Amino acid sequence: MAKYEKRAEVVANLSPEEYYVTQESGTERPGTGKLLGNKEPGIYVDIVSGEPLFASADKYESGCGWPSFTKPIEPAHVQELEDSSLGMVRTEVRSTHGDSHLGHVFPDGPRDRGGLRYCINSASLRFVHRDDMEAEGYGEYLDQVEDVA
Repeated sequence: MAKYEKRAEVVANLSPEEYYVTQESGTERPGTGKLLGNKEPGIYVDIVSGEPLFASADKYESGCGWPSFTKPIEPAHVQELEDSSLGMVRTEVRSTHGDSHLGHVFPDGPRDRGGLRYCINSASLRFVHRDDMEAEGYGEYLDQVEDVA
């Protein structure tokens, strides 16, 4: 069983935008994230802890400007918290072990896939291609990855 945790040396090596998003609950500008248009098969992990968060099979184009997913690959790795900043009530999504701010979840996703839209900042994620998953310790999730292109 892999051990996922927030490590100071990883946080120290984040880019300014990655730090702002994950550690200061920031948001990248819409349409600018490096993973927004990614259609490769694989999984998305927390950039700080490495815990698996989302699968390519659950990614879809929502048109919101950020990568969108219908569900977490491992629900225990995703915390949902009330966020009343910006004068509205939303549900913030954070990684459980890395305590990274990931984005927000909204109830306007595809109805036929559960109805949720996990709107996630690219800056909080690291993509692990299907071909590298076994070597990087994520082989148990291979059955949740499929071609999406």
